Amino acid sequence: MFQNNKILILGFARSGYESAKVLIERGNEVYLNDNKPEEKQDPEKVKELRDLGVNLIFGSHPDDLLDDSFQYLVKNPGVPINHKYVVKARELGIEVINEVEMCYRLLPEGVKLIAITGTNGKTTTTTLTYNIMKKAYGDKVYLAGNIGYPFSSIFKKVKAGDIIVMEVSAQQGENLVKFRPNVGLVTNFFPAHIDFFNTFEYYKSVKSKMFFNQTEDDVAILNIENKDVMNELKGIKSKVKYFSSQNEINGIYLKDDSIYYFGEKVMDVNDIKIKGRHNIENCMASIAIAKEFDVSNEVINEVIGSFRGVEHRLEYVATVDGRDFYNDTEATNIKCTQIALSSFNNPILIILGGLERNQVLEDLTPYMKNVKAVLSIGQCRERVREYVESLGIKCITHEFLKDGFKELYDLSNEGDVILLSPATASWDQYKECEERGAEFKELVSKLKED
Repeated sequence: MFQNNKILILGFARSGYESAKVLIERGNEVYLNDNKPEEKQDPEKVKELRDLGVNLIFGSHPDDLLDDSFQYLVKNPGVPINHKYVVKARELGIEVINEVEMCYRLLPEGVKLIAITGTNGKTTTTTLTYNIMKKAYGDKVYLAGNIGYPFSSIFKKVKAGDIIVMEVSAQQGENLVKFRPNVGLVTNFFPAHIDFFNTFEYYKSVKSKMFFNQTEDDVAILNIENKDVMNELKGIKSKVKYFSSQNEINGIYLKDDSIYYFGEKVMDVNDIKIKGRHNIENCMASIAIAKEFDVSNEVINEVIGSFRGVEHRLEYVATVDGRDFYNDTEATNIKCTQIALSSFNNPILIILGGLERNQVLEDLTPYMKNVKAVLSIGQCRERVREYVESLGIKCITHEFLKDGFKELYDLSNEGDVILLSPATASWDQYKECEERGAEFKELVSKLKED
């Protein structure tokens, strides 16, 4: 499979780069196209691919590049779903897939695949699951997917009996065809990425694709308290198991500040270091997966008990003069910020704003009771300011984070939480939201030095 074909890769980035190396090694005629000019690409990677024989087309998407001589279009997940090449490929009968689907089809027999998706919590759940499985099974376990490790960068290393733990994003789900996890889990569904998928219904459907590929031999683990998950996954053929942080169920559940798995106590909630009920749910989800592989409670407790969170996701940064700083730059939607705000009982000074996506800011209102001041930034800063002031909360407004950070700090008192949880994407100012989080952490570091 994927040998001696003519293949177009649309989008460079990490997955495009890794896919090109895999495909050229298999004797394919590979073309890679990216809209950014060559001078803005990584020169070492460009040279490497060119030396390998990959045909590179940068700076535009030529109308005559894609024709019926191609067998596959491998689309980078970030490329719009209605891109002209995607539309043309389907008209020409060219299969449109992505790097995850490609590597899945090339996997050796006997590899166990764990796939985790959902709107919120999937990165924390994936990281925890990987850490638990790695502790239990050592070098047999690999991490891949949306978490920052392209599938194509690890799949050649795996062999029968190995285990792959993957985070699967909605954008990756869009072009999955046959991809089927042995164990799949959904954390939750909430409206997100509607600007990319156009409707919440379509977003949920692409998130759910891989579960409808499962067979009776596979396992699907679902959040029974999320109605959209339960409605969307009706009719799947796999063995379905559930987790709940609200009710005692026949599955994994929370009771008397302890987590139980089908009636067996696994661990105390007080031993979980990461804050918030949502993180208890993430731990429960990871435990549910680990139990499918007979991991002991001892290993689970050791790993979860020492886990202090994922960078950029409600990440504790530092305490400066009695103020606790948390970096939650990955809160790119309203729901994530609701979760962050509900994780603290202390007074909060929060940084909101970024790319204008017509977010319904009013959905934050029930969660703003502990907020004493806001720094509104980015493209939607004026709309954020109007909303915050309508609640009678003090709002500082600056286009850039660095310009308002110290001013916000000066409004704080000992015992306060200063929180970056913007409720929107960062693309108005940053290449990716991690850059926004890194800037916040640097500003905190400078405060400590002062």
